[in-house]
Amino acid sequence: MIKALRGMKDIIEDKRFLKIFDTSRKIAENYGFSYIETPILEETALFKRSVGESSDIVNKEMYQFTDKGGNDVCLRPEGTAGVVRSFIEHKFDRLQTPKRFWYFGPMFRYERPQKGRLREFHQFGIESFGESSIYEDINVIAMAADIFNALNIDYSLKINSLGCSECMPKYKEKLINFLNEHKNELCEDCQRRIIQNPIRTLDCKNEKCQIILKDAPKITDNLCESCQKDFETLKKGLDNLEIPYEVDKNLVRGLDYYTKTTFEFISNKIGAQSAIAGGGRYDKLVEYLGGKPTPGVGFAIGVERILDLVEEENERKGIYLGAMIEEAIPYIQKKAKELRENDKVFVEVKPKSLKAHLKAADKGNYKKALIVGEEELKNGNFFEKEL
Repeated sequence: MIKALRGMKDIIEDKRFLKIFDTSRKIAENYGFSYIETPILEETALFKRSVGESSDIVNKEMYQFTDKGGNDVCLRPEGTAGVVRSFIEHKFDRLQTPKRFWYFGPMFRYERPQKGRLREFHQFGIESFGESSIYEDINVIAMAADIFNALNIDYSLKINSLGCSECMPKYKEKLINFLNEHKNELCEDCQRRIIQNPIRTLDCKNEKCQIILKDAPKITDNLCESCQKDFETLKKGLDNLEIPYEVDKNLVRGLDYYTKTTFEFISNKIGAQSAIAGGGRYDKLVEYLGGKPTPGVGFAIGVERILDLVEEENERKGIYLGAMIEEAIPYIQKKAKELRENDKVFVEVKPKSLKAHLKAADKGNYKKALIVGEEELKNGNFFEKEL
């Protein structure tokens, strides 16, 4: 028997999945964001340039192969790069007017499957282009908070600033000097990151490294005047919207294109993999991928990460139509066509007894059953029962 590949699962009758989709879509559109769908398959070069060749995603986790045309392609490991590629390809970067998108779909990373982390997983994401104001960052964070509130998911929000092209290089130099002083005490990954991506060392989960890195210089303490002003405005803006947060000076993004605002939503109910959403500002990415310099900010929510935190709705919905005699089936099908203009309607196409119909309607969680027998067909009405 052929089974699903390891780390890839069927989604069957999971109302929580649809609830996340419907809730996220509605809130994003209420914020003025429009739907975008990009291909699952992209050129490998797109992610090497955006995510960075030194990242674990590119080096270890991408589903990469050569197709029949000799093209180096891969299944998308994340959503932002594809949306940026589309933004540039359709020349939106030349318009220099804000564009705001939301997306929902599968991503792929070859890593060890575990609870909430699969090889095929789904993300809801939003990307806002062309608006450099820190108030757009506040809007984006508020949207994510609204989604989690609507889904009744408890969270804590962590924020930080990664600085800009003025303050980051000076800070990076300080950090590298500190790391080199403690190089022999750090794990192999952190030693490699000193050259490739020193900021990533701050995110190391090795306990020994965490102790050492407590004393490392922090970017939040080394911001330029402009970045410091924006960070203060961010905090005041979240206070104004009554969104609780904490500043985490070790919060960094593993991708090279992030600048200034970075944030993460955390749940304490899903074990070690506690991040349920993450994002921030990426003002360099459009230019990295060949477009005109365009500010950007966004986030992504890991759908599988929050599935167990979402309660299934048990509210009865829709109408069940059933016939006790075969001659009544055309009648109930015609009636269903009328009722579907305003409601969810299911038609059972096999004649059954009244008891069997009512049992099926109850099991299907319908709010009402309309059943037609010989007498009802003759009189043009229904046996009706609220469930």
